[in-house]
Amino acid sequence: MRKFQPFSLNLKGELVEITRPQVMGILNVTPDSFYSDSRSFDAKAIGLRIDEMIAEGVDIIDLGAYSSRPGADEVSPQEEMNRLEMGMELLRKKSVTAPISIDTFRADVAKFAIESLGADIINDISAGLLDDAMIDTIARLKVPYIAMHMRGTPSTMSSLTNYNDITADVIYELSERINRLTLAGVNDIIIDPGFGFAKTLEQNYELLRNLELLHELGYPLLVGISRKSMIYKALDTTPQDALNGTTVLNTMALQAGAAILRVHDVKAAHEAIKLTQLTNNQI
Repeated sequence: MRKFQPFSLNLKGELVEITRPQVMGILNVTPDSFYSDSRSFDAKAIGLRIDEMIAEGVDIIDLGAYSSRPGADEVSPQEEMNRLEMGMELLRKKSVTAPISIDTFRADVAKFAIESLGADIINDISAGLLDDAMIDTIARLKVPYIAMHMRGTPSTMSSLTNYNDITADVIYELSERINRLTLAGVNDIIIDPGFGFAKTLEQNYELLRNLELLHELGYPLLVGISRKSMIYKALDTTPQDALNGTTVLNTMALQAGAAILRVHDVKAAHEAIKLTQLTNNQI
């Protein structure tokens, strides 16, 4: 069992110390995310979702406007920016004080979200592989960057699961992206092993068993397994019935030292964090 290691993030020029695991709440402004209860595509639904996350004590809000599930509809950069603008307007109306992360793999969208919408963090499912301009853009923006491991694209990733050793290969491939980021001058990096992206169900669980090894990369670790197919397929259920499984696996991730849990269910994640920290004598 690995205890949580505090870290800091540069948020709008202020160095913020993170002294406990963070809960990142998912806010999808899309009509087609894999978990239907997370789809918020009108002002009322988005507002209710924001209210719920605030009430449950969300630490970071991850705003996404382009579903990365296989078979999702193509979204133009302009449509993605329009959706993000709608989401950010509602977040401002709710006077949200939590940092806002933008889930995008496009450099132009990232630039718009930071410079025009006032977002704080960029969360990129491809770690810069889907847009050659992303890493240099992040370096210029000087914002924290979440680099996730993936191969191919959301439509091709399921055919790219041939690894020699899933854990060693993910560490190596993430280290290559980290090297590119640091050479470009990106300072605040968070790594995400990319559960469910270019990985079979068995590979996901092997990676989770070995999660603590990813700390060798030297950066805070984000884990996003909320209601994913590695849970509901293993239990022969649905995303709607996968909260209990999500909490079990989130607890395992916390025991391996995860710094951020990206979730649909903020309250349950906070409870997992509190009980895990009590077990680790960190409260």
